[in-house]
Amino acid sequence: MNGWTMVLVRETRGFLALRDEWRSLCESGRASVFNTWEWLFGWHLQLGGRRRPFLLTVRDGSGQLAGVLPLSLEERWWGGVRLKWLRWLGDEGVGSDYLDAILRPGDEAALTEVLADALERVRHEWDILELSDVEELSPTVALLEARCRARGWHLERTGRNRCPYEVLDAGECFDTFLARTARADNFLRRRKWLERQEGFAITRAEKPEELARALPEFFRLHALRWGTRSGLGAPDVQAFHQEVVPLLSAAGKVRLYLLSVGGRAVASVYALRHGRTFSYYNAGYDPEWKSRSVGLVLVGETFRDALAEGFSEYDFLRGTEAYKSDWARRQRMTVQLRITRPMSLGDWMVRAQALERTARNVLRDALPEQVLTRVRRLRPRGDGSPSEMAE
Repeated sequence: MNGWTMVLVRETRGFLALRDEWRSLCESGRASVFNTWEWLFGWHLQLGGRRRPFLLTVRDGSGQLAGVLPLSLEERWWGGVRLKWLRWLGDEGVGSDYLDAILRPGDEAALTEVLADALERVRHEWDILELSDVEELSPTVALLEARCRARGWHLERTGRNRCPYEVLDAGECFDTFLARTARADNFLRRRKWLERQEGFAITRAEKPEELARALPEFFRLHALRWGTRSGLGAPDVQAFHQEVVPLLSAAGKVRLYLLSVGGRAVASVYALRHGRTFSYYNAGYDPEWKSRSVGLVLVGETFRDALAEGFSEYDFLRGTEAYKSDWARRQRMTVQLRITRPMSLGDWMVRAQALERTARNVLRDALPEQVLTRVRRLRPRGDGSPSEMAE
């Protein structure tokens, strides 16, 4: 392998031991905050469930960590057959975007070849390799596609999420930036009104003790804004954030904003910082304050900080909600890659699913709409009883 050595890490203890080297590798390359050791280790501890670590690590001739493919292994039943499924760590429940292989800059092609060889050698351990939420323009996508074609593997590529973002010009001040957005006048007017209110304050929590106080407030405000529509209310997801926020804090990668009036928080933003990218991860606000645009004002303040601190990009991550277009003019796409080997169990499953989709489409086109409506209403619930809810 031209001096490269591959080691497969399967245990939590081995995952933990990689912490410092993983951090250094992430800082040197293009990996996002969702590929950091802190985020993925926290996810493994709190949300990994039955999925076991399956970390393909590559070291160079001097023993230095040069690449990681951070996967997990899960067994699923499909049609009476047990399938072994390889997926990214962190790909479920917490909105991780830009999941990817973590590769040393300049060695991406060679490391991808080594990792593809490693996947071939452990082929008896997996049936399907599913890589969700990879940035469409990531070098990993093109490199993996080329390696799969060379080996005759089947690769299915589908679109996932659009992620609005804005490039921040070096040295640009907030006032100049604000002037070219769609909400400048509204921001300034609402900001001035809030400044006149007793007890108005914007606080920034970064230290562990500050974050421990701010995180429950963020959960409260997010629940007020989104109610049961938000997955953040699930106890295991909240446990994940309680686990990962201190880890991220130690690395200087998280900040919780609170906007308060009269001593009570009415809006919050959960921000992630990695490399030169400032990411808006999530937010919440008290709906009673919606007419005062507290969310708008707090988002503006996060842009002010991102510019002042020299970040080159502000990323809203997944979702094309209208408010994001007020601030960000660009979008990038994430994709899912599903890889199987010819004539394997995984390949048969993927082909069967494709046939099923085709049959559904033919049926949809052939049947009258009133018949389709009735079929949808009779679609079984999770308990097996018929549901009268329309799709």
